[in-house]
Amino acid sequence: MSESPTSARQRTEQPTQVNVDLGERSYPIFIDAGLIDSDTLAPFIPSGRAVIVSNTTVAPLYAARLTSALEAAGKQVDLLALPDGEQYKNLETLEQIYDFLMEKQVDRKTTLIALGGGVIGDITGFAAASFQRGVPFIQVPTTLLAQVDSSVGGKTGINHPRGKNMIGAFYQPRCVLADTDTLNTLPDRELSAGLAEVIKYGLLWDEDFLDWIEAHIDALRQRDPAALTEAIRQSCLIKAEIVRQDEREGGIRALLNLGHTFGHAIEAGMGYGRWLHGEAIGAGMCMAAELSRRLGLIDPSACQRIERIVSAAGLPTRSPAELSPLRLRELMSSDKKVENGRLRLVLLGRLGQARLIDNVPEDEIMAAIRATHAGN
Repeated sequence: MSESPTSARQRTEQPTQVNVDLGERSYPIFIDAGLIDSDTLAPFIPSGRAVIVSNTTVAPLYAARLTSALEAAGKQVDLLALPDGEQYKNLETLEQIYDFLMEKQVDRKTTLIALGGGVIGDITGFAAASFQRGVPFIQVPTTLLAQVDSSVGGKTGINHPRGKNMIGAFYQPRCVLADTDTLNTLPDRELSAGLAEVIKYGLLWDEDFLDWIEAHIDALRQRDPAALTEAIRQSCLIKAEIVRQDEREGGIRALLNLGHTFGHAIEAGMGYGRWLHGEAIGAGMCMAAELSRRLGLIDPSACQRIERIVSAAGLPTRSPAELSPLRLRELMSSDKKVENGRLRLVLLGRLGQARLIDNVPEDEIMAAIRATHAGN
């Protein structure tokens, strides 16, 4: 159960904190229960004014509480609630944000606060990066996927009908506030979708963390507070280190796209919103594992273990039957990882170690897609 605003403000213990070290663009990630009701955000709002951008699902749950906490700290707060869904992560919705900011006559010191999941975080961040050439920005992610992945690292943007996240900018927030209480209102399907990104970190960076995930997968799905806090902390530590080394994805940050080239193709092919992002990534990681096995990079037992963990998280391990292998491969060619006409894929050298490969034989790619197709 969530703490009341009063008890939250009176707390004396410090939240779990992970720092993203980017020099003058460095910022903290705060992880704890009840943070929305606290005064944690106030020092990161440079002026007396903030605009909360949320959606019609999350705003009724948490916007009033966040507004109350900010107003208690002396801030003036406006709220914009957008339609909910991946299908609204587009130019039309972005214009709604611009229109609202113009209507409210905000200035360049007004802070935009993204209250919601990855869609709200991405589109609000892009609005902050581009409105008046940049205004302050804070992430308050309310889904597991956003808390462990999309809210951290400064990637912002919107979708284009021909590709996911094709329009955007790198723009770091002033801080990230992950209130684990918000996961109590998350549907089971959304929680599983977030676990896809947690599993990804173990696969690409840290086999010990993968072992921990496998051992705690039931506790995570049952929303055990300690297990969730640890999963978020470990995931953010890994992402913060990768972003520290490669903020703008010129090198190892591309490894964070494990499963994403396949997954983004599934999302685009099915129509944004029909498959959740994490569901597509779950299947995409299994597809990447199968291709890694076919290339001799991992053994069959590792490939089978990945499928077991993904399945145990409540995620699909196969691409949808409605999307043919040939169509899926065609959609993969629209991915951002295509350079000079060549598809660059993140594959596994072993569990806990990913690598970027750009010369994968086409027949092996198609064989892996067919082997992991639901119609197979």
